[in-house]
Amino acid sequence: MRQPWNHNIHYHPQILQAVPSGAERALDIGCGEGMLARKLRGVVPHVTGIDLHTPSLELARNHGDDIEYVHGDFLEHPLEPASYDVIGSVATIHHVDARTGLLRMRDLLRPGGALVVVGVARSSLPRDLPRELAGVATHWAHRAVKGHWEHPSPTVWPPPVTFPEMQSLAAELLPGAAFRRHLLFRYSITWRK
Repeated sequence: MRQPWNHNIHYHPQILQAVPSGAERALDIGCGEGMLARKLRGVVPHVTGIDLHTPSLELARNHGDDIEYVHGDFLEHPLEPASYDVIGSVATIHHVDARTGLLRMRDLLRPGGALVVVGVARSSLPRDLPRELAGVATHWAHRAVKGHWEHPSPTVWPPPVTFPEMQSLAAELLPGAAFRRHLLFRYSITWRK
């Protein structure tokens, strides 16, 4: 059986590559069914996944691993500040106010820790049309080889912020962060605290 694939899963390796050496605690914000959390558990001893979607969390918990799955809103749940060596978040930040979400993630991260946000933003047409067309072609090429898995978690469309707005926000709140726009309709923010 093929491994599940979609645009979000495609960028999991970017988060795994950012895990600092000796990391002890990881947080997967918007963990859904736990795919990223389980991958993080392969390299970090203590992993917590948090999500608001009960059916997705039930699927995650059915794997019987030692990951702590928390039902809650990461903005309000009493997670301990400055306690995570790595925080990953995939396609979650557009579900909340982006400024509030990035500030909360920043506060949860330990000094020296890594934050990687893979997000969805709104394109600006017609300026972004060539990039969008290239993304569509790339999507279909990947899908032909890998198939496509549709997650059961809720979606928000269209995203409330544009790519340039997210880039500006990251620069303001996370000094020195690397912002990259990716071909498969995603961006990433990578930051060391």
